Amino acid sequence: MNPLLQRLQPYPFERLRGLFQGVTPNPDLRPISLGIGEPKHPTPPFLKERLTGSLDGLAGYPATGGEAAMRRACAGWLQRRYGVEVDPATQVLPCNGTREALFSLAQTVLDPNRHVGAGGPVVVCPNPFYQIYEGAAYLGGATPVFANSDPARNFAADWSQIDEATWARCQLLYVCSPGNPTGAVVPLEEWARLFELSDRFGFVIASDECYSEIYFRDEPPLGGLEAAQKLGRKDFERLVLLTSLSKRSNVPGLRSGFVAGDAHILKNFLLYRTYHGSAMPLPVQQASIAAWDDEAHVVDNRELYRRKFAQVTPVLAEVMDVRLPDAGFYLWARVPDNVCDGSDTRFARELLAQYNVTVLPGSYLAREAHGSNPGAGRVRMALVAGVDECLEAAQRIAGFIRQARGG
Repeated sequence: MNPLLQRLQPYPFERLRGLFQGVTPNPDLRPISLGIGEPKHPTPPFLKERLTGSLDGLAGYPATGGEAAMRRACAGWLQRRYGVEVDPATQVLPCNGTREALFSLAQTVLDPNRHVGAGGPVVVCPNPFYQIYEGAAYLGGATPVFANSDPARNFAADWSQIDEATWARCQLLYVCSPGNPTGAVVPLEEWARLFELSDRFGFVIASDECYSEIYFRDEPPLGGLEAAQKLGRKDFERLVLLTSLSKRSNVPGLRSGFVAGDAHILKNFLLYRTYHGSAMPLPVQQASIAAWDDEAHVVDNRELYRRKFAQVTPVLAEVMDVRLPDAGFYLWARVPDNVCDGSDTRFARELLAQYNVTVLPGSYLAREAHGSNPGAGRVRMALVAGVDECLEAAQRIAGFIRQARGG
């Protein structure tokens, strides 16, 4: 077996199952899960119709590079959303959701034979983070290095924690904006700093933007390609954007997204994917084209999240340190010090036992780095269910906290 597999850490939900072993949830309350970030809003009917109406496409092998119409739809969306123009033929590549592409991109760009004398290649990640970044680094023969989030900066990653020697070994930087689980959006001045570092040290930037269409401010989140264009950078050198339809269009089971950016990287990424066997089925491409071409369903979806967060956040803010994120569908809440001794794992376990609500301990989404685990003492709540269910969950959590405080 590949010995690098032994470096992989248990996935957060595997750890959660272990945490809940022996717990008997309150049988008098229906279970409500805020633990998994799986969209629960209805899939738009027109996407189902396009998918089922395209099943004749199952009779043919799809090209790894995708149909020209698919690439044009993705490029058209980038132009409408960000004002960014890309060449559909060389700067866009369909992928089977962002998870698959985030992992395989690392296998494409990492060179384990470089930086050997300095200690080996490094992949820099935010902390807390999406665990695929870490696994992709390990299986690519690199070491993940983490930049902890800064509560004073709305939980954005503090890249200044990474020293010059580490940047010199860095071959890939994962940026998640809007962030999972914090919801933080990378501003233009921070992008400028990251681009400057990429120019100096030659690493690739992978901008994970799968939460970009769920936001609560008047202005949509800034994207990586958009930031590069605003800063006058040409051809998106060493920069790749990754996004998907899962959250935007409520089709997590469609497994559809795309990558865009540096044509040289995408040429090699296509070569890797040709051998990897990751072509998108033709019916999925047809449904995806319809999704990328339509914004009305996205506006409706975003409005539903806005109404949900507007009702849920104040209920929890009465008893916890929590606030509306910049974007995304998570609340990143601090466990009160006088409840479960501030322990995120104990909070999650006792909340399930007493109120039958599942939340994810923040420490499971982060690693010990720079002397601390930045997720410890916090919980992630995925507000993916309907408004009424999420509001009921919030009311139960508030009741649990008040009861634990003795009032």
